[in-house]
Amino acid sequence: MAPPAAAGIATSLLAGPLEAASRQRWHPDRTGRQHRRPEPTHPARNASRGGSGTDRYQDQPTHCTGEAPPVTATPDHAYRAELGSRELFPELQPTVYANHASLSPPSLPVRQAVQATLDGYACRGMAWYGEETARRERLRGKLAGLIGANATNVALVPNTSAGVLAVALSLPWQRGDRVLIFNREFPTNITPWQQAARRHGLELVWMDSEAFRVDRGTALEALEDHLRTGVRLVAVSAVQFTTGQRMPLARMGELCRRHGSELFVDAIQAMGIVPLDVEKMGIHYLTAGSHKWLMAPEGLAALYARPDAAERLQPAVAGWLSHQDAFAFLSKGPGHLRYDRPFHKGARMAEAGTPNTLAAAGLEASLALISELGVPAIFDHVQAWHDSVEPGLIERGLESSRMTDPSGRSGILSVRPANPGEAPAWARALSEHGISCASPDGWLRFSPHWPNTIAEADQLLGAVDATQAQRC
Repeated sequence: MAPPAAAGIATSLLAGPLEAASRQRWHPDRTGRQHRRPEPTHPARNASRGGSGTDRYQDQPTHCTGEAPPVTATPDHAYRAELGSRELFPELQPTVYANHASLSPPSLPVRQAVQATLDGYACRGMAWYGEETARRERLRGKLAGLIGANATNVALVPNTSAGVLAVALSLPWQRGDRVLIFNREFPTNITPWQQAARRHGLELVWMDSEAFRVDRGTALEALEDHLRTGVRLVAVSAVQFTTGQRMPLARMGELCRRHGSELFVDAIQAMGIVPLDVEKMGIHYLTAGSHKWLMAPEGLAALYARPDAAERLQPAVAGWLSHQDAFAFLSKGPGHLRYDRPFHKGARMAEAGTPNTLAAAGLEASLALISELGVPAIFDHVQAWHDSVEPGLIERGLESSRMTDPSGRSGILSVRPANPGEAPAWARALSEHGISCASPDGWLRFSPHWPNTIAEADQLLGAVDATQAQRC
């Protein structure tokens, strides 16, 4: 029997799981909100209703039909992203979801790609692994395209912390080397450098990231003063997670080049929303996780290392996949089981072990949507959302951190109440009115993405009015 067409297989894979979910019954919870409650699946209970313990499997969808099991988990390209449309997020409950700087909910294509991968393993077991190997190769290329890099210089690591650690612990440090870091940063880009400092006797030099929001020119002069005294590496976040300030990476990269320093960038609050180019910006290393602006599941991150910089890395943590030709002993017969194979050159040495294939499937589907829209268009759409909301927030007595210089803006719009200590209470109150936002370090942080619509401004400001009335 001839195998079915791959396209038909993909459609079957992607449609079945969510179709089955749509057949589940809806029940109100204590708040009156509707939610799904699946039918009981306990074997003993099924048997007590007159059926066998295996009856519960009879109505489950299966995609392992015919002689040819599924061969691909390609996302269903009938789905198309549209700026300002939540069509691909039909079950998202908050009226206004402005919390992508914390975590992005998965779209239908992402959910279906993850389910398709599970179905592939369920049907084919180990025979499915080749699909995932090919997917990782594609992902490296697609992630590289978002930052202006070559796929050979990009690795897939478990999370942003793993990306920072891979560099911080693998550089050939000399005692007394100086690393410049910034306060007010998320700890992901601080703790690994502190670890490296303790292990290798490094000196940590601190700057205030807020200085770049207050007076960018003066802050850059202060940075250059530090670089003149000898700094091995500057580690900075592309976007500050509290205020949304976008750091002047190109200027910082130029100063680092001028004074012989390297530039490391934590881009988790930028990749997928802010245009990036590692070559033009003079970035030596960059890492970013999948679950914020890349809109994919947690558990995966990109790590970029510029070729000349990567040659200096000496892996402090490595695994079997860090080696070149790592699969040889599994596929080439006897005599290939060795422990002296050289490590991959560059970022790939950080790919130590079995990857998160489900997150990879979701990330590929999400990147297809982001690429379809284009990062510059997404960025402009989000800035229009900010433009529609910010004046009303300021009129209501909230202090905005948004830069007046457009080059310093990002996907984040943060405002601060007169008493910053009340920010968490504000976020909770807004949540009760259907607004999802965050409250890091005394700021109310709104972080919309491409599904958000300009019409949400009235809803958000109405919720702010209601919150203020409740607090009076």
